[in-house]
Amino acid sequence: MILQINEVPRLESGSFTFVLHSHLPYVISHGEWPHGTDWLYEAASETYIPLWQELKEVIDQGIQPAVALGITPVLMEQLADPKFKEGFQNYLHQKIETARNDEIHFSELKQRDLASLASLWVDFYSRIRVAFSELNEDILAGFRKLTQATDGPTLEIITSAATHGYFPLLGTDESIAAQVAVGIQTFEKHMGHKPKGIWLPECAYRPSYEWKTPVDTAHRKGDETRMRAGVEEILYEKGLEYFIVDKHLIMGGMNQGVYVDRFSSLKTLWANFSKGWNPPSEIENRSVLKPYLVSSSGGEPALAVFGRHEETSLQVWSAEWGYPGNPAYLEFHKKHFPSGHKYWRLTGSEANLGDKDLYHPEWVESALEEQAEHFVNLIKDHLDEYKESTGEKGLITAPFDSELFGHWWFEGPRWLGKVLRKLADKDITPTTCGKYLKTNPPREIISLPEGSWGKGGFHYIWLNEWTEWTWKEIYLREDRFQEIVDAHGSEGDAVIQRILKQMARELLLLESSDWQFLISTWSARDYAEARVNEHAQRFDELGIMLENYLKENRLSDYSQGTLTMLETEDGLFEEIDVSHWKSADSLKSSPSPA
Repeated sequence: MILQINEVPRLESGSFTFVLHSHLPYVISHGEWPHGTDWLYEAASETYIPLWQELKEVIDQGIQPAVALGITPVLMEQLADPKFKEGFQNYLHQKIETARNDEIHFSELKQRDLASLASLWVDFYSRIRVAFSELNEDILAGFRKLTQATDGPTLEIITSAATHGYFPLLGTDESIAAQVAVGIQTFEKHMGHKPKGIWLPECAYRPSYEWKTPVDTAHRKGDETRMRAGVEEILYEKGLEYFIVDKHLIMGGMNQGVYVDRFSSLKTLWANFSKGWNPPSEIENRSVLKPYLVSSSGGEPALAVFGRHEETSLQVWSAEWGYPGNPAYLEFHKKHFPSGHKYWRLTGSEANLGDKDLYHPEWVESALEEQAEHFVNLIKDHLDEYKESTGEKGLITAPFDSELFGHWWFEGPRWLGKVLRKLADKDITPTTCGKYLKTNPPREIISLPEGSWGKGGFHYIWLNEWTEWTWKEIYLREDRFQEIVDAHGSEGDAVIQRILKQMARELLLLESSDWQFLISTWSARDYAEARVNEHAQRFDELGIMLENYLKENRLSDYSQGTLTMLETEDGLFEEIDVSHWKSADSLKSSPSPA
């Protein structure tokens, strides 16, 4: 290479990728406001379409965006549903009209600053409506096209569990395998190819060990133990290549927090797991700046794992000093009545909602520039430090919930775009996890402890004194459905297959981790508890319907109407295959369903 005078060779520091996890529970036909489809409309208008716009602009500028975008199967099904598309158009029309009404109201009161902000909301939702039309009302197709924009994989889309079931607590390996299989099938349906990576719901992992049910049910006692497959073994069987976990799992730490001591059901799981857990001696040499192969057995099956880089992620996540807390940014919680639009800025951590100052959009650009520059410099510093200490170029993986960008942090998509544009100027290689593995295959096999990225690092958010009852409902129906599928899953009767498929849908919806999360955080507790009961009751009603049909070889008019209604209201995963739930002597000896 010939250098020009005063030209300094640019040395690559390492690689970087964002991993964005997009997810909402199934809300279509299950309420609108304050809990229900409005969640989906908000996320689409404030996060998914703004992210698509930002990523498209970055790619159009010739920049590879270094993003792995996770879209859960249950979210894919909702975004593709005609009911969403029609309802979303109505939602956007309503948001534009209420902003126009605010503008008129504020103008009449001579509140020019507020009137100006109201006009910004008119413009914002009008642009979202135009973008939705440009996408032909198909948000998934828009993201799919971005993956095909250039010769290189500028954007990688990954999958997740069908309905975001919490893997470590699901009662059977068949239930986990079904969540994965239905998720892959749905991904292929909408994306046209098989996924390489998977976002584990709540980044929750469990290795193989003699597992004990953490709660007693009427049919299963907690003192019964049985060998469970490691999560990576199930993913391997389904042809996936990698997943992401939190840093403390990579480092081998037992960050279970105080919750294990407080709640007996967690003690059961932890005590049983820790019997067979011997942290390997080489843990002190581990790093989250490179992928590993994970294996419960020390050999095959093994899957690649990437760890969250905590130091950079905290710059975004931290409630105390994270970027979204800048006083210039839009305040999420304070809304104008009755329109629901936001007109105030964060102002300061000590300011209550009544003391919030008006939002000044012109203040935002400098804050975004400064924070994006700081973030990229931080990435480079960590990569340079790793390279200096190891002689190797590392990879920083930064996983976040997509909904942080735009919905919770209104300015987030613009910050993301600025970071992606600045990476190349710092000699940092943009990549995705799948692309990185092609040239940097893991060389070490490790074992991981059990845990999640939830509070305390273990399962407390999903299993506690408020949610224990939900697991009793789940475990009872998991076992019941497996028995039914074993007995009748292969029968060719069309009515039996319709009933079984709807039972499978109701079970998957019952298993959604969102219900426990919403109960534990009090975000929408009544709604979540009602959804658990609703799907459990629907499953039971279908079971009775099946029993009656097997006896009488006919469906009553009432049963026919009920089945049709359930297929309409909970009609996701149209091509669901109930054979995924068939019991097997072991995962390894049982072939995957076609």
